[in-house]
Amino acid sequence: MKAPDTKIGIALALVCLGLLAVMPVLSNARDLRVEALVFAFALSLWQVVFAVPLFAREMMGTRKGVFAATWAPGRKRRALLIALLTGAMFGLSTYLYVLGAEKAGATNLAIAIQAYPLFAILWETLFLGKRKTPVELLITALLVGTLAFLATGGTLRPDALSLWFLVALGVPFLWSVAHVIIRQELTQTPVTPAQVTFFRVAISTVFLGVMLLAGGGFDGSVAQALLVPHAVALGLVYYLELIVWFHAVRHIDVSLASSITAPWPAVTMVLAAVVLGEAVEPYQIGSFVVIVACIYALTLASLRRSRQSAA
Repeated sequence: MKAPDTKIGIALALVCLGLLAVMPVLSNARDLRVEALVFAFALSLWQVVFAVPLFAREMMGTRKGVFAATWAPGRKRRALLIALLTGAMFGLSTYLYVLGAEKAGATNLAIAIQAYPLFAILWETLFLGKRKTPVELLITALLVGTLAFLATGGTLRPDALSLWFLVALGVPFLWSVAHVIIRQELTQTPVTPAQVTFFRVAISTVFLGVMLLAGGGFDGSVAQALLVPHAVALGLVYYLELIVWFHAVRHIDVSLASSITAPWPAVTMVLAAVVLGEAVEPYQIGSFVVIVACIYALTLASLRRSRQSAA
């Protein structure tokens, strides 16, 4: 395994920024008569299709990754359980992503996902023992307040709270938990990003398929959804974002990678207005600016703390 390279990690995170920006727009550009769960399953199945070539190439080559690993007692079972757990999380998050974009709007979903660093910081503090300074806690409080402002339509009135915005917040919540868990596996096992991505999308697709069966089973709408160009395109873009992201977090912390990608909702706002005709409200723009400022402030505070610890 190559040593982490911060420059490579930053460059890959910037690629993720562009991919992330177009995803909510692709989701909402579909015929919205295609139900969110059906569309989520269709795009996930396409992710599997796009993930197979690279996965197969590694298997036929010398880079066997996790399949050539020597497992300590109980380690293999733990890795399998983690794969199933995080795959289910990603499957549910894909459904919430499509549903949140449809109901809350592409712009609101994009901004809601900016809560990702907030959740990532929380899990890194709780599970990895990365304690935060008073300044970081103050910035985090401002970030939480801004999200509350956005969730209430710029009013901060409890009765104006958007439940669909809370659904959208479920996406970064699930992503952050799963990514922190997976990053630990990436640094402790020889599993490759291609393998992680393939297992993730395969398990996610099975999970969504089970959800479909529980909700009434498969019908003609599923087959039709598989042929929707937006499902194919979003499946490809989502897969590329995943594979690039997993390469990025092998080189830099999840919180830093997510900070670099923070400006992507600005691009989504423009695309949503032009392509989808969504109205962008002043309070959304203001909330986005404050959230991005908070994320960068947290990044700078974290880097300063790291330098002080190393000194």
